[in-house]
Amino acid sequence: MKFTLSWLKDHLETGASLDDIAKTLTAIGLEVEQVIDNAAALAPFIVAEIVEAVQHPDADKLRVCKVNDGSGVRQVVCGAPNARAGIKVVLAKEGVKIPANGMIIKKASIRGVESNGMLCSASELGLSDDSEGIIELAASAAPGTPASAELGGSDPVIDIAITPNRADCLGVRGIARDLAAAGLGTFKADNASTKFKAAGKSPISITLATDACPLFIGCSIKGVKNGPSPDWLKQRLTAIGLRPISALVDVTNYMTITYGRPLHVFDATKLKGNVSVRYAKDGEKLKALNDKEYTLNSSMIAVCDASGVVGLGGVIGGMPTGCSETTTEVFLEAALFDSTHIARTGRELAIESDARYRFERGIDPAFVKTGAEIAAAMIVELCGGTASELVTAGIVPDSKRNITFDAKKVETLGGVSLPQEKITAALTALGFEVKGSNVTPPSWRADIEGAADLVEEVLRIAGYDKIAAAPLPRAHTKVIPSAQAARASLLRRILATNGHTEICSFAFVNSAQAKQFGSTNAALQLLNPINADLDTMRPNLLPGLMSAASRNIARGFADLALFEIGNVFEDTTPTGQKWTAAGIRTAKTSARNAFKSERDVDLFDAKADLFAVFEASGLAPLKLALDRQVHAWYHPSRSGRISLGGKITLGFFGEIHPLILASFDIKHRVVAFEVLLDAIPTPRAKGRQRAIFQPSNFQAVERDFAFVGDEKLSAGDIVKAIEAAEKQLIQSVNVFDVYAGKGVEPGKKSVALSVTLQATDRTLTDQEIEAVAQKIIAGASALGLTLRT
Repeated sequence: MKFTLSWLKDHLETGASLDDIAKTLTAIGLEVEQVIDNAAALAPFIVAEIVEAVQHPDADKLRVCKVNDGSGVRQVVCGAPNARAGIKVVLAKEGVKIPANGMIIKKASIRGVESNGMLCSASELGLSDDSEGIIELAASAAPGTPASAELGGSDPVIDIAITPNRADCLGVRGIARDLAAAGLGTFKADNASTKFKAAGKSPISITLATDACPLFIGCSIKGVKNGPSPDWLKQRLTAIGLRPISALVDVTNYMTITYGRPLHVFDATKLKGNVSVRYAKDGEKLKALNDKEYTLNSSMIAVCDASGVVGLGGVIGGMPTGCSETTTEVFLEAALFDSTHIARTGRELAIESDARYRFERGIDPAFVKTGAEIAAAMIVELCGGTASELVTAGIVPDSKRNITFDAKKVETLGGVSLPQEKITAALTALGFEVKGSNVTPPSWRADIEGAADLVEEVLRIAGYDKIAAAPLPRAHTKVIPSAQAARASLLRRILATNGHTEICSFAFVNSAQAKQFGSTNAALQLLNPINADLDTMRPNLLPGLMSAASRNIARGFADLALFEIGNVFEDTTPTGQKWTAAGIRTAKTSARNAFKSERDVDLFDAKADLFAVFEASGLAPLKLALDRQVHAWYHPSRSGRISLGGKITLGFFGEIHPLILASFDIKHRVVAFEVLLDAIPTPRAKGRQRAIFQPSNFQAVERDFAFVGDEKLSAGDIVKAIEAAEKQLIQSVNVFDVYAGKGVEPGKKSVALSVTLQATDRTLTDQEIEAVAQKIIAGASALGLTLRT
């Protein structure tokens, strides 16, 4: 919210310095982001008059101007379309620095014609974004005098941050009220509405056909002459970055900034019949004032005439009924619109406007009539004409509410002891009505709902610095993390030790990614997403990890190891939220160096990560079941599922399917693992823990076996069969080779295993080793395996 110091002083009688005003604003919760004092930057610029402007002999778009700078006439080449004889302009002489780009003006030759200086636009002076032409000053401006006085540059601009609850301070008058309550001056009375004089009935009536517009007030004004605004109004709008357009439009902008009261003016001669307010029909279109066409739907508030939609209520007006320099009759609109509808419409159509910004935060319902009167009187004053009586449809909503307030709450909730008189004075100065313990908020403070809000208002005005610092009591109880938090902390350390970097992605993905990763529940789609690409609750952690990898790969960082721990969503019920961990590895395992060669990541890297998580969770990975019942986003023959007995799924690992990689624009191999943390059994209680492992003091023996069997038989099933052959002496079974091809029958494969045998109480004899070997062969035979010779 920007405003000038003189604008503020129209409503606040104060002798406070600019610095004191800025400090007080921040102290009462209206944080000052910037104070812009253009006086110093604009000091070198002077007023000049173009006395002659002729076509450049060698450039169609340039004019050669003779300029009176107060001390003589100089020649300046200018490319502005509005450069013409007889207008007063802003001149930058040689040596002057242009604020917008830092350029130093020098004498130059432009297409063979000498130019001594520069005629400036508003954008070049940093006053606004308007770069369509040079600034045209008032005819009364004297050549050679400082241009800052004509531009309002000597009037400092204050820029404050407004929190969403303070809609009343989206107008200068509301800010002045707060400063007066804080003791920085006297709040001035405003009698502008008394200037309104009505003559006759309005020829245009209003009909309301939606409860989203509870009140609409209009006024017909005939005989207006829509020309430039007076200098004071143009200077104020320019100072805060608004481009003056015409008196009619500038009045509405002035009302928006001064009173926080958005208005709209229609060219009444372009309206077809009377005005009605209704919901738009699906597919209706509007050519808006921003020169864009919008397709509307039935949730949007449409202001209409007999021909159709002529404006979006509270958001933007329509081009066909907009005012121009030829406008002689206007219809003024002052209305109330539902903030929820305004916010939704603005988001759906991506329209940002000052009107939308204020309406979606809440407009003072009691000020509609007064605002219409002030604006109508101002239009008549600046443009002439005759105003009709106000025509009204609907009623002012009842916003009055009483709050029971115990003044002692200021101390109990706020920590500041204040006498009743000061509390009452602070609330009264802010517009609250105080009668004993009953407090009635003013109509412009819809954000005040209870006693705690009143305490906040009192503390704002009294000063937050009055709150004494007090230490929080020290906690004497030991905080014991939950089992879930403890497990998450442990897994983070394990995965980080394995080379992974943790990320924290959004809990939302786009609907296409959600479908790729198994989501078919429409209820998980968001009604109000923060971004069009984040419209669905994530069904899996992998989309976030893949997106992060894609962004890094696009920037030249392909060798990645990332993980995340968080919730995923199957449905909208409490049990549909699952706690999971997932990780990916991409491209190469490591960079090349003198001691280690690089290699592509493979599914065994993901399997090792998964097993590390299981071991940290108290499970024995080699005792778990392994099969190929995997999701569609994994490579069908390079992935696996880990479960408890084939029934309770604990996790997945493997390569990501090439089609999924293509959708993320990833051209490297990606392997991943997923862990369903909710499915992992809770570790045993301390009293039931296993005995500490004691290594054997006797020599271990390793024997290798190679078996031939059906190619569909999994290595995991073979390992289990061999481990079951002799549970006491077999310590481990490791698969070190799988082969299919020459020397092995078609449809068969050879699996080579290393078996470690060891006893805890003796050294094994040859006879014992041979007996175990026969048991291993017998166990393998039960699966249809034969010993390969």
